[in-house]
This record gives sequence, C-alpha cells and structure tokens, in this order.
Amino acid sequence: MLKEFKDFINRGNVMELAIGVMIAAAFGKIVDSIVAGLITPIISLVGLPDFKGWGLTLRGGDKPVIISIGDILNNVISFIAVAMVLFMIVKAMNKMKKEAPAAPAAPPEPTNEEKLLTEIRDLLKK
Repeated sequence: MLKEFKDFINRGNVMELAIGVMIAAAFGKIVDSIVAGLITPIISLVGLPDFKGWGLTLRGGDKPVIISIGDILNNVISFIAVAMVLFMIVKAMNKMKKEAPAAPAAPPEPTNEEKLLTEIRDLLKK
C-alpha cells in the first residue's frame, strides 16, 4: 500500500496539480491586493457606497434572522473587480507572447488540365 501511495504521489500530473494550486494561491493574494489597494479605492472615489450595513431583518421567534444583503453586494462587486483584473492580466500576457510563425502556404492544387495531362502521360507510359 505504501508503494502504491508513493507511485501515486510521484506521478507527474499530481505534482503539477500541487504546484498549480500553490501558484494559484500566491497569485490570488496578488490579485486580492490589487483589488483591495487599487480598484476598491477608485470605486469609492466614484461614489459607490459601502453596502455592509444593508440587511433584511426577519422576525419569526425569539431571535431575529438577518439576511446580509450588503455583504452579498460587496462580494459581487469584489468578484467583478477581480474578474476585471484577471482579464487585464491575461490580456497583457497574451500580448507579450510571441506570435507563432505562419505556416507556409500549401501549394495550389493542380488544375483540371494538369490532371488530364498527368493521366495521359501515365497512360502513355504503359
């Protein structure tokens, strides 16, 4: 069983996945800091309010139930900001990639005349 586990861990795709998760976690922190330090202040300059205090109180018993609409709205706005930052990063990375050289054009297909002449030549050779 230990050997099977060792074989499982040493597979390339498991290690690549682990590395990808670690890089994604580090990259997530970068994107979160861009959103928190750059995008959110710009949004607050535009005049969008902080929705944290918004809520809907339902009374049904001894304890009131509060639905945090403001947190949901803040998270939606944060998601849109993160998606925008990721889009800009991917777009910049795609711009930096070198374009692959164009494949050489395929030679033009022979015309009907050339095909007929080839057939005649082949028949005369027989």
